[in-house]
Amino acid sequence: MKSSSTRWVYLLFCFLQGVLLGDENDGRLNIYWIDVEGGAATLVVSPGGQSILIDSGNPGQRDADRIHEVITQRAGLDHLDFLITTHFHLDHFGGAAELAQKLPIHAVYDKGIPSESPDRQRPDARFPLLIKPYRDMNVGQRHLILPGSEIPLRQRNGSPPLTLRCLAANRQMIDIPVTESSLICQEEVPPKAQDLSDNASSVVLLLEFGPFRFFDAGDLTWNMEHALVCPVNRVGKVDVYQVTHHGLDQSNHPSLLRALEPRVSIMNNGVTKGCGANTFETLSSLGSLQAMYQLHRNLREDDHHNAPEEHIANLSKECQGLPLRLIVSPDGTSYEVEVSRSGHRRRFETRSTSDQ
Repeated sequence: MKSSSTRWVYLLFCFLQGVLLGDENDGRLNIYWIDVEGGAATLVVSPGGQSILIDSGNPGQRDADRIHEVITQRAGLDHLDFLITTHFHLDHFGGAAELAQKLPIHAVYDKGIPSESPDRQRPDARFPLLIKPYRDMNVGQRHLILPGSEIPLRQRNGSPPLTLRCLAANRQMIDIPVTESSLICQEEVPPKAQDLSDNASSVVLLLEFGPFRFFDAGDLTWNMEHALVCPVNRVGKVDVYQVTHHGLDQSNHPSLLRALEPRVSIMNNGVTKGCGANTFETLSSLGSLQAMYQLHRNLREDDHHNAPEEHIANLSKECQGLPLRLIVSPDGTSYEVEVSRSGHRRRFETRSTSDQ
C-alpha cells in the first residue's frame, strides 16, 4: 500500500500533468509574449497542441532559456513545430541556434537568409558571422515564406478554423482589388525617409481563430505600414495588435492603427526601448482600444508613457523576465489577458465577423 506522502506526490503529479496538458486538449488558443529584453519572441499554441514561435530574441543563453521555459514549463510541450523569423536583425533571429540545441524545431519559415547584411544604409560587416549559427542550426525543414503563404496548421475537431497567413514579406504584399480608397488614407500624415534597413522587409502575419484576429508585423516601418492599408486595407480589423517595432516611433503609422482598430495592444518593449511618445499618443487616441499591455515598464524620464502598472509584466531592469499570456476561448468569441506578476486577468469580447 502506498504511504500517505507517496499518494500525495502521485496526486500532485497527476494534477500538474493535467495542468500542463490541459491547454492542448481544452480547445483554447494560447499566445505568450516572452520577455527577451526589447527583442521579439511570441509563442502561439494552437488548440490542437501545435506550437509556433514568431522570432527568437537575442543570441546567448538568457533568451533561449526564457523561450525554452515557456515552451516546456508553461505550455507543457517538448518541441517546437514552427519557427517563423520576421526579419534578419539580431534581436529577432539571434536566439534560434541556442534554442535548437535545447529542443527539436520541426520547421523554420523565413523570407530567405541573406548572405550579406540586408541593411543597405548601415550594413553590418559582421553579418556573415552573426547569421552563421542560424544558417547552420539543426532543424527539421526550412521553407521560404511569401505573401499569401499559409502555415500548415492542424485543425482540431470541433474548433473554429485556425489560420496563420503571411500578408507581406520583402516589401511585397498580397494582391487585393482596389475598389475605393479608404477615408483613413486621405488623412495628411507625411511619409518618413525611405527605410533601407531589413525592418521594412519584415514578414507580416495575421492569425485567425474563428472570429478572433491577431496581427504581428515584426519591425515593419512607417511607409510600408501605410502601404499595407492604403489605398486599400489588406488586413481588416483585428482584436489584438502586437505593437510594431517594440513601440518605436519609426513605426506605428496612424493610418495602420486606425485601419486595424484593435481592442487590445501588446508591446514587446524593453526598459528603455519602445513606448515612443508618438506611438503612445496614437494608441491612446484610438477609440477602439480597450487596454494596453507591456512586457516592461518604460524606465526613461518620460515614464508617463506607460500602460497601467497592473498591465505590465516586468517593472524593473533586474527582473524575472515574466511573459504575458493571452487565452482565446474554444469558440474564438472571447479572450483573456493574464499578467502573472500582478495577478491581473481581464476578459474581452472578440469582434463579430460582420465587424471585421
